[in-house]
Amino acid sequence: MLVTMKEVLKDAKERKYAVGAFNVPNLESIQAVIAAAQELQVPVILQHAEVHENLISLQEIGPIMLDYARRASVPVCVHLDHGASFDMCMQAIRLGFTSIMYDASAKSYEENLKETTEIVKIAHAVNVSVEAELGHIFTSSVGGGEGRGAVGAEDFDSLDDCYTDPITAKEFVEETGVDALAISFGTTHGVYLTEPKLDLNRITEIKKEIDIPFVMHGGSGVSDEDFKTAIHNGITKINYYTYGSMAGGNKIRDLINQSGDDKVFFHDLISAGREGMKENIKAAMTVFADAIL
Repeated sequence: MLVTMKEVLKDAKERKYAVGAFNVPNLESIQAVIAAAQELQVPVILQHAEVHENLISLQEIGPIMLDYARRASVPVCVHLDHGASFDMCMQAIRLGFTSIMYDASAKSYEENLKETTEIVKIAHAVNVSVEAELGHIFTSSVGGGEGRGAVGAEDFDSLDDCYTDPITAKEFVEETGVDALAISFGTTHGVYLTEPKLDLNRITEIKKEIDIPFVMHGGSGVSDEDFKTAIHNGITKINYYTYGSMAGGNKIRDLINQSGDDKVFFHDLISAGREGMKENIKAAMTVFADAIL
Protein backbone atom coordinates (compact mmCIF):
# COMPACT_ATOMS: atom_id res chain seq x y z
CA MET A 1 0.00 0.00 0.00
CA LEU A 2 1.75 3.15 -1.23
CA VAL A 3 1.34 6.12 1.13
CA THR A 4 3.03 9.45 1.89
CA MET A 5 5.52 10.04 4.67
CA LYS A 6 3.14 12.56 6.20
CA GLU A 7 0.50 9.82 6.58
CA VAL A 8 2.72 7.22 8.26
CA LEU A 9 4.44 9.72 10.55
CA LYS A 10 1.13 11.22 11.67
CA ASP A 11 0.08 7.84 13.05
CA ALA A 12 3.52 7.23 14.57
CA LYS A 13 3.47 10.61 16.30
CA GLU A 14 0.00 10.04 17.73
CA ARG A 15 0.75 6.51 18.94
CA LYS A 16 4.34 7.22 20.05
CA TYR A 17 6.32 4.79 17.93
CA ALA A 18 8.85 5.27 15.13
CA VAL A 19 8.73 4.14 11.51
CA GLY A 20 11.90 2.50 10.23
CA ALA A 21 13.33 4.03 7.05
CA PHE A 22 15.69 1.72 5.20
CA ASN A 23 17.97 2.47 2.26
CA VAL A 24 17.57 -0.21 -0.39
CA PRO A 25 20.28 -0.05 -3.09
CA ASN A 26 19.35 -3.46 -4.55
CA LEU A 27 16.39 -5.80 -5.06
CA GLU A 28 17.33 -8.04 -2.13
CA SER A 29 17.29 -5.10 0.29
CA ILE A 30 13.80 -4.19 -0.85
CA GLN A 31 12.61 -7.78 -0.43
CA ALA A 32 14.17 -8.02 3.05
CA VAL A 33 12.57 -4.77 4.27
CA ILE A 34 9.10 -5.55 2.90
CA ALA A 35 9.19 -9.12 4.25
CA ALA A 36 10.17 -7.90 7.74
CA ALA A 37 7.46 -5.20 7.76
CA GLN A 38 4.77 -7.61 6.60
CA GLU A 39 5.71 -10.25 9.17
CA LEU A 40 5.37 -7.63 11.92
CA GLN A 41 2.50 -5.78 10.20
CA VAL A 42 4.09 -2.36 10.71
CA PRO A 43 4.40 0.57 8.29
CA VAL A 44 7.79 1.17 6.69
CA ILE A 45 9.72 3.62 4.51
CA LEU A 46 11.80 2.46 1.55
CA GLN A 47 14.57 4.94 0.74
CA HIS A 48 16.99 5.60 -2.10
CA ALA A 49 19.94 7.71 -0.99
CA GLU A 50 21.44 9.99 -3.63
CA VAL A 51 24.92 8.86 -2.54
CA HIS A 52 23.95 5.33 -3.61
CA GLU A 53 23.73 6.40 -7.25
CA ASN A 54 27.14 4.74 -7.65
CA LEU A 55 25.52 1.42 -6.70
CA ILE A 56 22.30 1.77 -8.70
CA SER A 57 20.53 4.74 -10.22
CA LEU A 58 17.25 6.20 -9.06
CA GLN A 59 15.81 5.49 -12.53
CA GLU A 60 16.62 1.77 -12.15
CA ILE A 61 15.69 1.11 -8.53
CA GLY A 62 12.84 3.61 -8.14
CA PRO A 63 10.20 1.72 -10.17
CA ILE A 64 11.02 -1.51 -8.32
CA MET A 65 10.65 0.22 -4.95
CA LEU A 66 7.29 1.61 -6.03
CA ASP A 67 6.07 -1.76 -7.31
CA TYR A 68 6.88 -3.51 -4.02
CA ALA A 69 5.27 -0.66 -2.06
CA ARG A 70 2.02 -0.84 -4.02
CA ARG A 71 1.76 -4.63 -3.57
CA ALA A 72 2.66 -4.67 0.14
CA SER A 73 0.03 -5.53 2.76
CA VAL A 74 1.30 -2.72 5.03
CA PRO A 75 1.62 1.06 4.45
CA VAL A 76 4.85 1.82 2.58
CA CYS A 77 6.28 5.27 1.83
CA VAL A 78 8.85 5.54 -0.99
CA HIS A 79 11.32 8.27 -0.14
CA LEU A 80 14.37 10.01 -1.60
CA ASP A 81 17.02 10.20 1.13
CA HIS A 82 19.55 13.04 1.26
CA GLY A 83 18.54 14.53 -2.07
CA ALA A 84 21.15 17.24 -2.55
CA SER A 85 20.02 18.66 -5.88
CA PHE A 86 16.84 20.10 -7.32
CA ASP A 87 17.11 17.76 -10.32
CA MET A 88 17.30 14.62 -8.18
CA CYS A 89 14.26 15.69 -6.16
CA MET A 90 12.29 16.35 -9.35
CA GLN A 91 13.31 12.95 -10.75
CA ALA A 92 11.96 11.24 -7.65
CA ILE A 93 8.68 13.17 -7.79
CA ARG A 94 8.21 12.37 -11.49
CA LEU A 95 8.83 8.67 -10.84
CA GLY A 96 6.05 8.64 -8.25
CA PHE A 97 7.96 8.83 -4.96
CA THR A 98 5.61 9.95 -2.21
CA SER A 99 8.28 11.70 -0.17
CA ILE A 100 11.61 13.45 -0.63
CA MET A 101 14.34 14.75 1.63
CA TYR A 102 16.00 17.90 0.40
CA ASP A 103 19.33 18.10 2.22
CA ALA A 104 20.87 21.57 2.17
CA SER A 105 22.24 21.23 5.70
CA ALA A 106 25.82 21.74 4.50
CA LYS A 107 24.88 25.15 3.08
CA SER A 108 24.32 28.37 5.01
CA TYR A 109 21.13 28.62 7.05
CA GLU A 110 19.79 31.27 4.65
CA GLU A 111 20.39 29.07 1.60
CA ASN A 112 18.90 26.03 3.33
CA LEU A 113 15.79 28.03 4.26
CA LYS A 114 15.29 29.54 0.80
CA GLU A 115 15.89 26.37 -1.21
CA THR A 116 13.88 24.11 1.08
CA THR A 117 10.93 26.52 0.95
CA GLU A 118 10.89 26.31 -2.86
CA ILE A 119 11.11 22.50 -2.84
CA VAL A 120 8.22 22.31 -0.33
CA LYS A 121 5.98 24.46 -2.55
CA ILE A 122 6.58 22.20 -5.55
CA ALA A 123 6.28 18.92 -3.65
CA HIS A 124 3.15 19.84 -1.71
CA ALA A 125 1.43 20.86 -4.95
CA VAL A 126 1.53 17.18 -6.00
CA ASN A 127 0.94 15.65 -2.51
CA VAL A 128 4.57 14.70 -1.89
CA SER A 129 5.92 14.99 1.67
CA VAL A 130 9.18 16.79 2.41
CA GLU A 131 11.87 16.17 5.02
CA ALA A 132 14.71 18.62 5.65
CA GLU A 133 17.72 18.70 7.95
CA LEU A 134 19.10 21.23 10.43
CA GLY A 135 22.42 20.68 12.16
CA HIS A 136 25.10 18.19 11.19
CA ILE A 137 24.93 14.40 11.47
CA PHE A 138 28.41 12.99 12.08
CA THR A 139 29.78 10.60 9.46
CA SER A 140 32.05 7.70 10.39
CA SER A 141 34.99 6.84 8.18
CA VAL A 142 33.61 3.28 8.07
CA GLY A 143 30.43 2.58 6.12
CA GLY A 144 28.92 6.06 6.31
CA GLY A 145 26.91 5.57 3.16
CA GLU A 146 23.96 7.91 3.71
CA GLY A 147 25.15 11.43 4.38
CA ARG A 148 26.78 14.07 2.24
CA GLY A 149 30.40 13.67 3.37
CA ALA A 150 32.55 12.94 6.38
CA VAL A 151 31.75 15.28 9.26
CA GLY A 152 33.16 14.67 12.73
CA ALA A 153 32.87 16.42 16.08
CA GLU A 154 36.45 17.59 15.63
CA ASP A 155 35.26 19.80 12.76
CA PHE A 156 33.42 22.09 15.21
CA ASP A 157 34.49 24.31 18.09
CA SER A 158 31.74 22.83 20.28
CA LEU A 159 28.86 20.36 19.95
CA ASP A 160 26.39 23.24 20.17
CA ASP A 161 27.74 24.40 16.81
CA CYS A 162 26.62 21.21 15.08
CA TYR A 163 23.57 20.13 17.11
CA THR A 164 20.16 21.46 16.08
CA ASP A 165 19.17 24.65 17.87
CA PRO A 166 15.53 24.59 19.10
CA ILE A 167 14.74 28.25 18.31
CA THR A 168 16.32 28.04 14.85
CA ALA A 169 14.37 24.84 14.20
CA LYS A 170 11.09 26.55 15.09
CA GLU A 171 11.81 29.41 12.68
CA PHE A 172 12.90 27.02 9.93
CA VAL A 173 9.81 24.79 10.17
CA GLU A 174 7.40 27.73 10.29
CA GLU A 175 9.04 29.38 7.26
CA THR A 176 9.46 26.29 5.08
CA GLY A 177 6.39 24.20 5.98
CA VAL A 178 8.34 20.92 5.95
CA ASP A 179 6.53 17.76 7.06
CA ALA A 180 9.42 16.30 9.06
CA LEU A 181 12.76 17.56 10.33
CA ALA A 182 15.98 15.59 10.69
CA ILE A 183 17.70 16.86 13.83
CA SER A 184 21.24 16.49 15.10
CA PHE A 185 21.83 15.25 18.65
CA GLY A 186 24.93 13.07 18.38
CA THR A 187 24.13 10.16 16.05
CA THR A 188 26.55 9.02 13.33
CA HIS A 189 26.25 7.74 9.77
CA GLY A 190 28.19 4.50 9.43
CA VAL A 191 29.78 2.18 12.01
CA TYR A 192 30.23 3.54 15.53
CA LEU A 193 33.94 3.50 16.37
CA THR A 194 33.23 4.50 19.99
CA GLU A 195 30.10 4.43 22.14
CA PRO A 196 27.80 7.25 20.98
CA LYS A 197 27.16 10.14 23.35
CA LEU A 198 23.65 11.30 22.54
CA ASP A 199 22.00 14.50 23.74
CA LEU A 200 18.55 12.94 24.02
CA ASN A 201 17.20 15.90 25.99
CA ARG A 202 17.78 18.08 22.94
CA ILE A 203 14.90 16.27 21.22
CA THR A 204 12.61 17.33 24.06
CA GLU A 205 13.87 20.90 23.92
CA ILE A 206 13.16 21.10 20.19
CA LYS A 207 9.72 19.51 20.66
CA LYS A 208 8.81 22.28 23.11
CA GLU A 209 9.21 24.74 20.24
CA ILE A 210 7.70 22.77 17.33
CA ASP A 211 5.42 19.76 17.37
CA ILE A 212 6.16 17.96 14.10
CA PRO A 213 7.69 14.53 13.39
CA PHE A 214 11.45 14.41 14.02
CA VAL A 215 13.88 12.16 12.18
CA MET A 216 16.93 10.34 13.54
CA HIS A 217 19.67 9.87 10.97
CA GLY A 218 22.55 7.55 11.76
CA GLY A 219 20.27 5.08 13.55
CA SER A 220 22.54 2.05 13.28
CA GLY A 221 24.50 1.13 16.40
CA VAL A 222 22.31 2.99 18.90
CA SER A 223 21.25 0.94 21.96
CA ASP A 224 17.66 -0.26 22.29
CA GLU A 225 17.28 1.86 25.42
CA ASP A 226 18.45 5.02 23.65
CA PHE A 227 16.16 4.30 20.70
CA LYS A 228 13.18 4.03 23.02
CA THR A 229 14.09 7.22 24.87
CA ALA A 230 14.53 9.09 21.58
CA ILE A 231 11.12 7.86 20.39
CA HIS A 232 9.50 8.84 23.70
CA ASN A 233 11.04 12.30 23.32
CA GLY A 234 9.68 12.85 19.81
CA ILE A 235 11.55 10.84 17.15
CA THR A 236 9.08 9.28 14.69
CA LYS A 237 11.31 8.26 11.75
CA ILE A 238 14.59 6.38 12.13
CA ASN A 239 17.00 5.96 9.22
CA TYR A 240 18.78 2.62 9.32
CA TYR A 241 21.19 1.11 6.79
CA THR A 242 24.76 0.25 7.77
CA TYR A 243 24.19 -2.51 10.32
CA GLY A 244 21.47 -4.13 8.23
CA SER A 245 23.82 -4.25 5.25
CA MET A 246 26.59 -5.67 7.44
CA ALA A 247 24.23 -8.39 8.69
CA GLY A 248 23.63 -9.48 5.10
CA GLY A 249 27.36 -9.51 4.39
CA ASN A 250 28.09 -11.50 7.54
CA LYS A 251 25.51 -14.13 6.57
CA ILE A 252 27.16 -14.52 3.18
CA ARG A 253 30.60 -14.83 4.78
CA ASP A 254 29.28 -17.52 7.14
CA LEU A 255 27.85 -19.50 4.22
CA ILE A 256 31.16 -19.35 2.34
CA ASN A 257 33.14 -20.40 5.42
CA GLN A 258 30.77 -23.30 6.09
CA SER A 259 30.92 -24.53 2.51
CA GLY A 260 34.60 -25.47 2.72
CA ASP A 261 35.64 -27.01 -0.58
CA ASP A 262 32.05 -27.42 -1.75
CA LYS A 263 30.74 -25.44 -4.68
CA VAL A 264 29.12 -22.09 -3.84
CA PHE A 265 26.32 -20.78 -6.05
CA PHE A 266 25.61 -17.08 -6.45
CA HIS A 267 21.88 -17.52 -5.89
CA ASP A 268 22.59 -19.16 -2.52
CA LEU A 269 24.74 -16.17 -1.54
CA ILE A 270 21.94 -13.81 -2.53
CA SER A 271 19.40 -15.76 -0.47
CA ALA A 272 21.69 -15.82 2.56
CA GLY A 273 22.36 -12.09 2.34
CA ARG A 274 18.68 -11.30 2.06
CA GLU A 275 17.84 -13.46 5.07
CA GLY A 276 20.61 -11.88 7.14
CA MET A 277 19.31 -8.40 6.34
CA LYS A 278 15.72 -9.38 7.06
CA GLU A 279 16.58 -10.77 10.51
CA ASN A 280 18.49 -7.63 11.47
CA ILE A 281 15.88 -5.25 10.05
CA LYS A 282 13.05 -7.10 11.76
CA ALA A 283 14.87 -6.81 15.10
CA ALA A 284 15.28 -3.06 14.55
CA MET A 285 11.62 -2.66 13.59
CA THR A 286 10.59 -4.49 16.75
CA VAL A 287 12.36 -1.84 18.83
CA PHE A 288 11.09 1.10 16.76
CA ALA A 289 7.46 -0.06 16.81
CA ASP A 290 7.47 -1.43 20.35
CA ALA A 291 4.45 0.70 21.34
CA ILE A 292 2.17 -0.96 18.77
CA LEU A 293 3.44 -4.55 18.79
